[in-house]
Amino acid sequence: MSDDRHSPTTAGPTPEPTPTVTVVSSTPARPAGSTAASDSSSSELPFGIPPDRPEILVGAAFAGGFVAAFILKRLGGN
Repeated sequence: MSDDRHSPTTAGPTPEPTPTVTVVSSTPARPAGSTAASDSSSSELPFGIPPDRPEILVGAAFAGGFVAAFILKRLGGN
C-alpha cells in the first residue's frame, strides 16, 4: 500500500460482464388509434405542434390554469 491517498485500489467486487442486447426491429411501434402519417418525425410534440414551437404548449397550460381557477372559484361560492 502506498502513502498516496488518491492512488487507485483493487478493493471491491469484480465487475460482471455486461449482457448483450439484440435488436429485433428497428421501426418504432405506433400506438393504436394513431392518426399521424407514418413518415412524421418522432420528435413532434403532441397535437401536431412543431418541435421548434414548444411555447404553444406552455401558453395552453397557462390558459388552462386560469380556466381551472375561474371554475374552482365559481364552485367555491366566493
